[in-house]
Amino acid sequence: MFLAVAGIMTFSASMAYAQDEQAAATEEVAAPANDLAALTAAAPEVPLNQALKTKFIEGGAGFMSLIIICLIIGLALSIERILYLTFSKTNTKKLLAKVEEALANGGIEAAKDVCRETRGPVASIFYQGLLRYEQGIDVVEKTIVSYGSVQMSNMENGLSWIGLFIAIAPSLGFLGTVIGMIQAFDAIQAAGDISPNVVAGGMKVALITTVAGLIVAMILQVFYNYILAKIDNLAIDMEDSSISLVDTLTKYNKK
Repeated sequence: MFLAVAGIMTFSASMAYAQDEQAAATEEVAAPANDLAALTAAAPEVPLNQALKTKFIEGGAGFMSLIIICLIIGLALSIERILYLTFSKTNTKKLLAKVEEALANGGIEAAKDVCRETRGPVASIFYQGLLRYEQGIDVVEKTIVSYGSVQMSNMENGLSWIGLFIAIAPSLGFLGTVIGMIQAFDAIQAAGDISPNVVAGGMKVALITTVAGLIVAMILQVFYNYILAKIDNLAIDMEDSSISLVDTLTKYNKK
């Protein structure tokens, strides 16, 4: 009986101690959460443009301006390429049908008129091939291949500059970071003490340029890949339609 009473008293004391510890832990977790909620509620909301302006100034106007210039020029070139490729898109099936109808009704000259009235690289390739129809189908095929390469060069015009800005934006960010770290170490040396405020502030300012450069590079990379996808689609249309044109001219030549 004595052992049973002692065991019950020990178990009760253990349970009470565990409950007290759990309550204390809950209070400790709740207190920082309440403090964080109070600080969050007391902190004023900063507009996005004001926050970006602050980060721009903290990162250094020199390097941040260069990164912004890379973004602006890269976006301008990307938009120009997208508009050019969009207007270069042609309904090749409809164009081939018109060319076949023109060949059947008016001959080569009528087919040339159809190609002249149609915009896009496919119509230009058709026109160059029809110009040399009198020299034979083999010459037409070589002309189509050669002029197709010219049209591909026109579609890829400006991509090298976009690629340059994709590469140079992070490089400028890293350069700004290195210079910012050097300035932070100079501040530490001048203070004569490794203060957490000095180190943290210098590193934050130094890393802002890297973040900006990486963001610019990612934005331009998305546009770059989209342009490449549009060029690939146009190239496939050019190849398929060119083969169809050669087949059409071969049939027309046999008549």
